[in-house]
Amino acid sequence: MLNVEQVRSFRVPEAQDACDPRSAILYALGVGAGLGGIDEQRLVFERDLAVLPTMALVLGTPGFWPMAPELGWDWPHILHGEQTLKLFRPLELGQLVNGRIEITDLADKGVGKPALVRAKRILTTPTDRLIAEMEEVWVLRGAGGFGGARNLSGSGAAEMPERLADTVLDLPTAVNQAMLYRLTGDRNPLHIDEGTAQAAGFERPILHGLATMGLVGRALTHACCDGDPTGLTEMRVRFTAPVWPGETVRTEIWRHGAEISFRASVPDRNIIVIDGGYARIGGFT
Repeated sequence: MLNVEQVRSFRVPEAQDACDPRSAILYALGVGAGLGGIDEQRLVFERDLAVLPTMALVLGTPGFWPMAPELGWDWPHILHGEQTLKLFRPLELGQLVNGRIEITDLADKGVGKPALVRAKRILTTPTDRLIAEMEEVWVLRGAGGFGGARNLSGSGAAEMPERLADTVLDLPTAVNQAMLYRLTGDRNPLHIDEGTAQAAGFERPILHGLATMGLVGRALTHACCDGDPTGLTEMRVRFTAPVWPGETVRTEIWRHGAEISFRASVPDRNIIVIDGGYARIGGFT
C-alpha cells in the first residue's frame, strides 16, 4: 500500500543537462531514427543537426526516479500511464537545461488495485526562461487502499475520431531499441533484464513508453510538419500496452487544423499501444 507520508516528503533531485550534438543524436537513435525508409540524416548527423522536440522528455531528470529507496515503491510493478509535453521554445543545440520535478497528485483505486501518482516537470534555462512543461502519471500496481481520491484531477482521455485516419505511418523499432534508449537516462532494468521483466509480469523486456512516444513524435513530425522538428510543440498520450523491441508501430493521424488526434498500434498483434493522443503544430507561447 502506498505510504502517502513518504510520497509527500520525498523531493526528486533537480538535474541539469546539456542539449549537445552527441546527446541529440543518441536520443534520435534511441527512438528509432534512421530505421525507416525516411531520410532522417538531419537527426543523426552533426552537420545541420536538428533536435527532436520529444528530447525534452529525457532532459533535466535524474533518470527513473521512482526507483529511489526513500520512496519504498515496488518499482518493477510500476507502469507509465500517461505523459504530456508542452514546449514554449525550441530545444537548441548547446543549451543548458535545468529540470525540476514535483509530485502533485495521488489517486487510490482501492485495496489491491493501483495507486496513481502524477508528477510535473519544468525545464528552464539557467536564467529561468521556461522551455517546457511535462506531466507524467505512474501506475503503482497493487498499491491502492490508502484512502485517497479515486481519480486524478483534470480532464479525461480524449475521444478518437470515428472516421478513417487522414494519414497512417508505419515505423519500425530495432530488437536492441530499449538497450539504446536506456542510454538516454532511464536505466530501469525492466527494459533490458529478462528476470526483472518476468517478475513484473512480462515475458521479456519491453520498450520504454517514452521511446514509443518519441517514435510517434517522429511520425507526427514527418506527417504533419514536413520533417521540421520545431513544428511539433505539444503532445499528450495515454499508454495502453507495451511494445516489444523489434516490432513495427503504426501511427494513425487525424488533422484538425493546428490540432492533431492520433493513436499508435502494433499491427502484427492488433493491439493499441498509445490511445487518446493529442498534439499541436506551431504556436510557441
